[in-house]
Amino acid sequence: MNLNKRLLPQLCLYFILAIGVFVSLFPFYWMLVGATNPSGQILSFPPKLVPGDYLMENLRNLSQSIDIFSALINSTLISVIFVIFSLLICASAGYAFAKFEFKGKEVIFAMLLLAMMIPYQATIIPLFQLFGNLDWINTYRAVILPQLSYPFAIFLIRQNMKGIPNSLLEAARIDGAGEIFIFSKIVMPIMKPALAAVGIFLFTFQWNNFMWPLIVMSTQDMYTLPVALSTLAGLNSVDYGQLMLGTAISVIPVLIVFLILQKHFVSGILGGSVKE
Repeated sequence: MNLNKRLLPQLCLYFILAIGVFVSLFPFYWMLVGATNPSGQILSFPPKLVPGDYLMENLRNLSQSIDIFSALINSTLISVIFVIFSLLICASAGYAFAKFEFKGKEVIFAMLLLAMMIPYQATIIPLFQLFGNLDWINTYRAVILPQLSYPFAIFLIRQNMKGIPNSLLEAARIDGAGEIFIFSKIVMPIMKPALAAVGIFLFTFQWNNFMWPLIVMSTQDMYTLPVALSTLAGLNSVDYGQLMLGTAISVIPVLIVFLILQKHFVSGILGGSVKE
């Protein structure tokens, strides 16, 4: 009897988790099935739930409709450069906020947090005017630079860095180490889990960034993948086979980055829960 009482809650929990897994994974399965079927069969009733043999035809049609490989290269290049420089800037800012005392630090940090509340759409017009005056429209710089100092990334890194003992840094200073050496050789290696978690977030943000690249990129050879895929939805008709295949291709890099860095993700996020 006691065994049944313990087993029933576990079975209910596993049942709820199984439903959650199904709800989470079914859209991805539907996307993969759609990528292997012609457009006319994707929205048929009853729906077709098994993969078809139309994958290569969809790939050929997709390559003819948009320059998918050029867009993939553009998105990869922009996202990788953005993550590298953004991590360096955000880590430096987080280190300064966490381990240095200077006049106005709390006010500046509060302004940084307030910047997170400003709607992104409100910054588009001044940003476009700025980059237009610099003659940077339709360049990689225009896509990469605006969000390099990402407030949430600075906040998360700062919270993680507050967990580094001050005595460790003071010992390094007593031994004659400079701040650049301490930051690069002591702080950054300790911060690998947090940097990995922030790196996943930044890569996903830039990879999926749509509105700003759509506005600032004016030629098809500079399109990122989300912008290129948006051109597949015409006014009169949509080839859902091509759209599903393009979407599946766009998911792969994000999945690869997450799988590579996943072992650091949870510890990096939890590191930000350190108390003030």
